Amino acid sequence: MAETKIPRATAKRLPIYYRYLNILLDADKKRVSSTELSEAVKVDSATIRRDFSYFGALGKRGYGYDVEKLLAFFKKILNQDTLTNVALIGVGNLGHALLNFNFHKNSNVRISAAFDVNEDIANTVQSGVPVYPMTELKKQLIEQQIEIAILTIPTSVVQHVTDELVDANVKGIMNFTPLRISVPETVRVQNVDLTNELQTLIYFIEHYGEQLGDKKDDFDE
Repeated sequence: MAETKIPRATAKRLPIYYRYLNILLDADKKRVSSTELSEAVKVDSATIRRDFSYFGALGKRGYGYDVEKLLAFFKKILNQDTLTNVALIGVGNLGHALLNFNFHKNSNVRISAAFDVNEDIANTVQSGVPVYPMTELKKQLIEQQIEIAILTIPTSVVQHVTDELVDANVKGIMNFTPLRISVPETVRVQNVDLTNELQTLIYFIEHYGEQLGDKKDDFDE
């Protein structure tokens, strides 16, 4: 299948559609309209139809979308048939929480290797995941062919570690630190600043009052 270039906002919504379609399939729902999807995922129906239009004719006018076929399509688009191994860099409080969770609701993604400078944690197994010393970072990533990494480390070392990840052929980084890291154009970074997100939430609560429910999610266009 040829690669389909879509807007980033649309790409962020695809996993949401996929999760809800799984719920519909489990409930033996055979078809769904864009209006029904809109009510469930809180994205307006026109946006849903536009998102789907990037991939061709996925539904039929007056019929809606076949749940099983649409789910199978998004499963392929989102590479749900392929297991993706992820590395966790930093096994502190947040790192431990991520290891315990380990994307158990998404069978195609798993943390398969973790790394930490703490000698009490290195060379142990935490939540079923082997933890390696940082000195083995590049070696293990290359040998295990891991191309995705999660950063939960101090900002003082995050750029240095990022450079090591790039040298180890990592293609995607989920950055939980507040520092914006520098990477080549061949590497994608997803920044997840929990403090910033919480401060933004507080701002909207304090300044928007009763209009809070009218605010669209950040991934809406």
